[in-house]
Amino acid sequence: MSDAPLVLGIETSCDETGVGIVRGTTLLADAVASSVDEHARFGGVVPEVASRAHLEAMVPTIERACETAGIALRDVDAIAVTSGPGLAGALLVGVASAKALALGLGKPLYGVNHLAAHVAVDQLEHGPLPEPCLAMLVSGGHSSLLRVEDVTTGVEPLGATIDDAAGEAFDKVARLLGLPFPGGPHIDRAAASGNSVAIDFPRGLTARRDMERHRFDFSFSGLKTAVARWVETQQRAGVAIDVNDVAASFQEAVCDVLTRKALDAAVTHGIEDILIGGGVAANSRLRAMAVERAEAKGIRVRVPRPGLCTDNGAMVAALGAELVQRGRAPSALDLPADSSQPITTVVA
Repeated sequence: MSDAPLVLGIETSCDETGVGIVRGTTLLADAVASSVDEHARFGGVVPEVASRAHLEAMVPTIERACETAGIALRDVDAIAVTSGPGLAGALLVGVASAKALALGLGKPLYGVNHLAAHVAVDQLEHGPLPEPCLAMLVSGGHSSLLRVEDVTTGVEPLGATIDDAAGEAFDKVARLLGLPFPGGPHIDRAAASGNSVAIDFPRGLTARRDMERHRFDFSFSGLKTAVARWVETQQRAGVAIDVNDVAASFQEAVCDVLTRKALDAAVTHGIEDILIGGGVAANSRLRAMAVERAEAKGIRVRVPRPGLCTDNGAMVAALGAELVQRGRAPSALDLPADSSQPITTVVA
């Protein structure tokens, strides 16, 4: 029997109920129940709907994870749960469930940061993280650049989104183009048949004056507005919209900014490894562009497989296991759910 800790992780920060089980850095189970279909008709996530879905899915998802891993709940060494950031009501469901398990089983509880978990999950696929590494996390709610010395303690924010995150922009542009929610996968597919240089959309926060104040920050609100205005102009002129070209040109603008700023940060801080995580990390163009541009600068890129990029319990369990292995102190049983938990707080 391995001495590596067996950890169960719970993720409920948005619309996926995720339960993962890992032993050390070995993934045993990754069960996910998504409520995305319930939100699709609203064109975005409805917090109250998400919270109710988590309540209904929690027990069966835990049971499915344990069955897949071939363990009983009493076998786990610790419980980890996303304590923030995220939707307050959704987080509360996960935190309350984790507290109940920890108390009932007599196991330590770790309330972990959602963004740090997106970094830690890569260990399940590619082994120990380089120290230091630069993490670029891109999702529906976050676009962040982080310097990671030790994922359990040393996460330093270098830059973040100042308005719309990349994933949020994908969803809004998809809606403009009549594509389903969530927008990321649909824009990626449409872009594959489009011309990425058909339309010259703006690159936010890349002008000289912006680079002085927001060198490593992101802004995609202006890009989203530019797409909307372009579409409206074409429609007023009676010109048919080539959805594939718009999708490809928009996607190219987003990926250009993300990779350009990530590589600038890595070179500036002398970091030779970039880790990309979060739901947008599943985007095929972002992966290809990042690898191509990084290789030209002698920088390595690590990206988990798409299933581990989106929100899941495996990432929470992975960070929990790392915390246990490094002897970090667990959280108290009065652990709060913090919708705005800062990245500098890895364990609440």
